[in-house]
Amino acid sequence: MRVLVVEDDKMLGEGIRDGLQHMGYTIDWLQDGLSAEQALATSEFDIMLLDLGLPGQDGMELLRKLRRHKNDIPVLIITARDQLQDRIAGLDQGADDYLVKPFDLLEVAARLRAITRRKQGYSQPAIELSEIRIDPAAREVTQRGQSILLSSQEYAVLETLAYSQGRVVSRSKLHEHLYGWGDGAESNVLEVCIHHLRKKLGTNLIQTVRGIGYIIKQE
Repeated sequence: MRVLVVEDDKMLGEGIRDGLQHMGYTIDWLQDGLSAEQALATSEFDIMLLDLGLPGQDGMELLRKLRRHKNDIPVLIITARDQLQDRIAGLDQGADDYLVKPFDLLEVAARLRAITRRKQGYSQPAIELSEIRIDPAAREVTQRGQSILLSSQEYAVLETLAYSQGRVVSRSKLHEHLYGWGDGAESNVLEVCIHHLRKKLGTNLIQTVRGIGYIIKQE
């Protein structure tokens, strides 16, 4: 999952970035609203963590602009504004969830998973693919009850394809799930991940759509 963090507090921003990266997320971090608006216009993210008190452009104004322009990226507001009217305003302007500082990163991660499930139309916490079970909370994969060891990159590709089962996922989107702006991208890493997933989970699970990307077909 690729997450855009928009937080102007340097210490908090670094803590969120480092903590979520350690949990396996791909993180890009910006410190003002205008830069975030530009990034959202040129890059694809799965979800945004949005502070409200930002320099350049307030987080609420950025949220309003996104929704006016039909940008449906899920948004989790993270803010020190703890008044009831602030929470109501954030949710009514189009945020998917609202979290008041200070918070625990484990709760942030749980809310990210819950928002992702809702967006993808899942009510159950685990993703079932025939004999394969994916547990996003534990980042664990089992096949016929046996644990399958995956690298963080292999897991990221599998989870993305599983949430989109029945739909083709482009190579560029999968690649963006693996690397943020500051990461060194290897040209063949996606192909290597797909090869390893097929070897570990079966050659028929992930199918190639030539010239476009990959798909896990619905049962």
